[in-house]
Amino acid sequence: MKPRPRRSKKEEQRRLRVETPSLFADDPAFGDGLDASDAFYPDARPEKEPLVVPQRWVNAAIALFLLPPAWIWTQTFFTLFSHQTVHHAFWATEELWFFSLGTLLWLIAFFGLPRPVTLYVFGHELTHAIWSWLMGGRVSEFKFSEKGGYILTNKHNFWISLAPYFYPVYSVAVIILYGIASLFWDVAPHTRWLFLALGVTWAFHISFTVWMIPKGQSDLTHHGTFFSLVIIYLMNLALLSALVILTAPNATFVDFCREFYRNTSHFTGQVMELLRALR
Repeated sequence: MKPRPRRSKKEEQRRLRVETPSLFADDPAFGDGLDASDAFYPDARPEKEPLVVPQRWVNAAIALFLLPPAWIWTQTFFTLFSHQTVHHAFWATEELWFFSLGTLLWLIAFFGLPRPVTLYVFGHELTHAIWSWLMGGRVSEFKFSEKGGYILTNKHNFWISLAPYFYPVYSVAVIILYGIASLFWDVAPHTRWLFLALGVTWAFHISFTVWMIPKGQSDLTHHGTFFSLVIIYLMNLALLSALVILTAPNATFVDFCREFYRNTSHFTGQVMELLRALR
């Protein structure tokens, strides 16, 4: 068997390209990230190719198995939130009011003013880059504009592809800046403005995510749209759950786990009853 020829640097970058198309549905899709010449090396190809299950089929099966946990987690989140709101006056806390005010202000701006698309694309590509670095990858090119953008990286997986849809990069930036400021000044009296900024940036993240998903983004289709949507939903739900646990006066992680276990037991019991009824 002949050794596989060494690819040029240009070919390697093209093969590992991660691209976010522009914001219009008729833009070219990401595809599988490979040129025709990258599909295989004739000299190294076996005489009989083994049966290969497409990765999208595997991802779809994983997504199906994730649906019950997603349903249980959703029940748990709303139960915890409603319990804190009704029984512990979470609705009256300054944090929730200013977070809600920030959300409302952004929604008014999103639907009533020109949308800052370039700012979103920059954050989108920056999130790809951050998660590529977190995964041990390197970013060799970073471009963005109002019509779209892309990065060139030597690392690619579904976490990197989907990160912009569940990682609120501007909210994270606000928290980091607040933490840095706390090292030099007493920022405790100004916590309300932190939650106002978090409301604005979180609503920015959610509104653009919901707006972008129906536009046929290759970030979603590359790993299977169904799988991608389930992952995005679960990750955003996880962040919301963490936000409630951290900000509600009487909410704890133990309370969340206890409620999750109770809902899991109830769900399992319903499934068992259904199976017995079908026999």
